[in-house]
Amino acid sequence: MATERSRLFIPALSPVYAGLEPLVLPLLRVALGVILIPHGCQKLFGWFGGLGFERFSQLFETIGYRPGALWVTIVGLTEVVGGICLILGLFTRAASLLVFIFMINAVWFTSAKGFFWTSGGSEYSWLLLVVSLVFLIRGAGDYSIDKTMSKEF
Repeated sequence: MATERSRLFIPALSPVYAGLEPLVLPLLRVALGVILIPHGCQKLFGWFGGLGFERFSQLFETIGYRPGALWVTIVGLTEVVGGICLILGLFTRAASLLVFIFMINAVWFTSAKGFFWTSGGSEYSWLLLVVSLVFLIRGAGDYSIDKTMSKEF
């Protein structure tokens, strides 16, 4: 039976992979949170070139999400609070579930524009959907507040 090390093209990298393995899930979790937070800040506060709460509320109304202010609040808080929770590894499964649900809607909405993000398509939404599913199933992993708690979602 072949060992994992003997399956590698460069077996000398095995210790590097083994040493980095505990860091990759937390790194992915933090990356997802860091991506989500600015998008929420665009909606809620108008930061990072965003439209801000009032104009996003009008936009949401225009595309059929009524009342717009309610939906901007839900989406913005999902991105900001969910992103913070993901970075900290706090209530990771709950935050991931909310992001997953949000991304199902985002995939549906962006699919009309095709696949590629350069055309406003769905590939970015698909990626965030799948990453949120990983954390929904696996939890936060090492280096998280969830890991230190007696129970997690």
